[in-house]
Amino acid sequence: MSKTDANYILRLLPIFAGGLGGLLLLINRLLTIQLTDSQARSDALGIIEGAVLILVGLLWQQIQARTPDTVTLVGETGLEFAPELSEVAKTELAWASQLLLTNTVTRSLVVYYDDQTILRRGVLGENSQVKPGAIVQRVISKNKPVYLVNLNLYPGKVEFDYLPENTQGLICQPIGDRGVLILGANAPRSYTKQDEKWIEGIADKLAVTLANSNSK
Repeated sequence: MSKTDANYILRLLPIFAGGLGGLLLLINRLLTIQLTDSQARSDALGIIEGAVLILVGLLWQQIQARTPDTVTLVGETGLEFAPELSEVAKTELAWASQLLLTNTVTRSLVVYYDDQTILRRGVLGENSQVKPGAIVQRVISKNKPVYLVNLNLYPGKVEFDYLPENTQGLICQPIGDRGVLILGANAPRSYTKQDEKWIEGIADKLAVTLANSNSK
């Protein structure tokens, strides 16, 4: 039995216990010829207890977080650098992208810096070059990230044709004021606050490395 199945059974236990208790009280009441005051009070308490157990079980069912549905992103898996990048920049980008692909729900990522696409990694989209649309331009100009929790709900998703066509969620994280780190996930609503902080920290480190590399 999987952990998920075990948790589901545990969440059903209060409902089962409350229903069984109520049924036993009903049977006992039907078989009792003469009802005493003390038994009536006990039955009332038993009914309340059973109702509370059933209510708790129902609440557990409602508050249980639902795991987002994942998809298999369409595209070839690969790693592409801009040829003019320095070895230092390539090493830093390789390190950062590997961390993001293995420690977050990211399955596809693109780095756009100084008006050019310098990295594509993971599942690659059909278009190899970033043409900044309204969302990416706003991220760079305002230096603030954008998290599209369910990309299918946004008409502006057409600007991200350099990601797999069935990308479910997306984060655009500024790299200083000169670029953007674009991350695609295979499930909607899948990035956590901790992921967002992690991505922000990596983007800040990339900003320093790329600025120093380009200044040499």
